[in-house]
Amino acid sequence: MIRLLLPAALLCTAGLLSGCRAAPPRDRADTTGRPTVLTTFTVLADMTRAVAGERAEVVSITKPGAEIHGYQPTPSDLIRAQDADLILNNGLNLERWFTRFTRDLKAPAVTLTEGIEPVNITADAYAGKPNPHAWMSPKNALIYVENIRRALSDLDPAGADTYRANAEAYAAQIREVDRQLATQLGQLPPERRALVTCEGAFSYLTRDYGLKELYLWPVNAEEGQGTPRQIRAVIDAVRAQGVPAVFCESTVSDKGMRQVARESGARYAGALHVDSLSDEVPTYLDLLRRDADTILAGLTGGQP
Repeated sequence: MIRLLLPAALLCTAGLLSGCRAAPPRDRADTTGRPTVLTTFTVLADMTRAVAGERAEVVSITKPGAEIHGYQPTPSDLIRAQDADLILNNGLNLERWFTRFTRDLKAPAVTLTEGIEPVNITADAYAGKPNPHAWMSPKNALIYVENIRRALSDLDPAGADTYRANAEAYAAQIREVDRQLATQLGQLPPERRALVTCEGAFSYLTRDYGLKELYLWPVNAEEGQGTPRQIRAVIDAVRAQGVPAVFCESTVSDKGMRQVARESGARYAGALHVDSLSDEVPTYLDLLRRDADTILAGLTGGQP
């Protein structure tokens, strides 16, 4: 578990030491009067904004482009969380710092993967633990949306109709991406039905669309570019199976995967977006659509 070593003055400001006077909550009447919803990373924040519309202020703890796995909360994160009315997290061991972070907060916390059937990691030190990247499957995303709708409606019952309408409209757009993937991936011949990436972040997507998953490492938290053993194992598998294209994630080095491509004869087909939004993919729907286009182009031999 990550230990937060913060100066006592900041801990007092955040109200985390007994005997300290907690900082008073901000006066929301001076701002928007809307409830504040805090999410652990940018993907959840965007999904929540889509459902909340203008009825809530939604803030992400991590910034666009940040790697979520090894994130360590800062004193400002702790202080900001004191004003939250609701905190939304992913769960499935993604935010290993989350329990400590919320221990002294009054805001209710909701885990958005509730109701999703976990896929366990099968390799290395993480074997047997749930893969946290459930949002990477559009089918799972629909469960996230429903959990967000329910959490917002519990927080703000007067806005329940608005949240329902927004959630339905948003879910319809996610289903379009689901249909695209199901239709086009379903037409691939068996030898092309494999998704090879740096991180094992696509277990739910490969399960839902009948692909074989190969990766250099299971979780980004402790890896850099892949060990020689990991790289060699993927090279051998890609070559043996005749996989046409390989990919990496946008927040990690692609050096190891480019070596896989060179030595296996596969094509390096580009970066996939997973853990964070960015200028390239400013919304979750952009992330899903960009990844779907990149995967389909790589596996079918087209251009993204």
